[in-house]
Amino acid sequence: MTDSASRLAALRAALGQMNVDGFVLPRGDEHLGEYVAPCAERLAWLTGFTGSAGMTVVQRDGPSAVFSDGRYITQMDQQIDGALWSRLHIRDTPPAHWLAANGGAGKRIGYDPRLVGEAGLQPFLDAGLTLVPLAANPVDQVWTDRPAAPATPCLPHPLTYAGVDSAAKRERIADTLKAEGQDAVILGDPTSIAWLLNIRGGDIPYIPVCLAFAILHADARLDLFIDPARVPADTGTWLGPQVSITPPDRLEAALAALTGQRVRIDPVGTAIWFIQTVQAAGATVVRGSDPCVVPKAVKNEVEQDGARRAHMQDGVALCRFLHWLDEAGVGQGELEAAGRLDSCRAGSPDYREESFPAISGAGPNGAVIHYRVTPESNRRLGANEVYLIDSGGQYPFGTTDVTRTIWTGPDAGPDHVRGPFTRVLKGHIALAQARFPAGVTGHALDALARYALWQAGLDYDHGTGHGIGSYLSVHEGPASISAVYRPVAIEAGMILSNEPGYYRPGAFGIRLENLLLVRPAPVGAPGRAFLEFETLTLAPFDRRLIDVALLTEGERSWLDAYHARVCEDIAPHLDSAGQTWLRAACAPLAGG
Repeated sequence: MTDSASRLAALRAALGQMNVDGFVLPRGDEHLGEYVAPCAERLAWLTGFTGSAGMTVVQRDGPSAVFSDGRYITQMDQQIDGALWSRLHIRDTPPAHWLAANGGAGKRIGYDPRLVGEAGLQPFLDAGLTLVPLAANPVDQVWTDRPAAPATPCLPHPLTYAGVDSAAKRERIADTLKAEGQDAVILGDPTSIAWLLNIRGGDIPYIPVCLAFAILHADARLDLFIDPARVPADTGTWLGPQVSITPPDRLEAALAALTGQRVRIDPVGTAIWFIQTVQAAGATVVRGSDPCVVPKAVKNEVEQDGARRAHMQDGVALCRFLHWLDEAGVGQGELEAAGRLDSCRAGSPDYREESFPAISGAGPNGAVIHYRVTPESNRRLGANEVYLIDSGGQYPFGTTDVTRTIWTGPDAGPDHVRGPFTRVLKGHIALAQARFPAGVTGHALDALARYALWQAGLDYDHGTGHGIGSYLSVHEGPASISAVYRPVAIEAGMILSNEPGYYRPGAFGIRLENLLLVRPAPVGAPGRAFLEFETLTLAPFDRRLIDVALLTEGERSWLDAYHARVCEDIAPHLDSAGQTWLRAACAPLAGG
């Protein structure tokens, strides 16, 4: 049998020993995070699917399925054995509905209460399914060579980068708790804890956090549940006397001690185990969002300046890479190209690591929205094809994320590529230029980026924009720009991506991404505030793929001004050959 087949058989045997008929396994870890440590890659180990979002439903005697969103449909087809699992779009076929319709009704379906939030579990209950919390995770029982849990040191994140000290942040969140009549909040998101305490670590690839849980009390005291050996003395001093370092095995007892208190828990971002444990202790659970999420998303002035600094350094690296790509890219493998960009970034002493695994896709691989190149799939860049590179960097003062789509030449870009490329660019420009009233959600802006594509009967199956952390996660909530409505207003200080795209399976992919800083706009009637975007990313768009005739005069003016800014800011940091290349790449379109 293949590994997937033998692993599935072992899991089904374990389910029989646990007296359950099925098992629901989400992609996330105990912190319900998108990016997880190797020891938490349970879905990938079991099914072979390496996407950052998804779920499998396994039945002991019956069909099983893996679900993910539109970013990963092609990848699921490539990675998952269709003889073992159905491969389904999670929005078109919700897992709970599928399970109820495929033999799950009346069965005992197990779940790990430390891996799923209450909100994630509710659709299964609404479908009338019988759910059984398991004391142990059956995947962990059969994963015999599971990697060890990470244990990197917890280090201070200096005020020169953070901008606001931890005591002030804790007082602010504690004031929120007191105003809402709450005694404490459970924090399960390591990025919230990192932001709140001004600490960073290395437990998860691409995200500089330490995996920990915390209880913040309404008097601003905080219990941090992490192995004390991972907290150096200088970090303990940095955290101060109001932060107690407590071993993780005391977490359950600490929750039990909340008897009689009103405890805030995020039902979406925190495992249901916390709700079950707190309720069993006789405390009152107050369901509410993580109170750190919005303050973390609204960057202070120091963090905003840090983002600009990060994008300046990132722009220099990206332009050096694009220059190299034009001269020597054809014949290089996707892995080698991604490695070259990483080495360009590593030329800065401030560079720490990638902010996510680079998406380096040549030709048809670029149509896989979240393609991850492997030694087996490593395709060489050919002449006269489309190459998509989506990557980002972590710097101690900011996080970057940028996508460029390149024509390798030497012939001119063909019309069947230039048309959709230019429509994607038109959508990108429309969003970058947007002005909108304060209080607007990203859902209201999403159509701006899609309109030009829609007019040609084209679209893309992913969101248009996500939040970006400050030396934290490259995917940060709560705001987004998406066709899916989320009741979160865009606020000044937030950083969002602008990344419309178009994908032709088996042929090519197009995505054009810059990061945008939300700022007040100098318009609006008295008493009515408006917002706009400042583009942070500094790198040219490939003029060889632009059909100038499809652009309006205003769009051409925006692009010419953007390219002039890129050239002015980046050229002084390049060598003579690089400057010559950049001036050509940023030349005005009017004469093209």
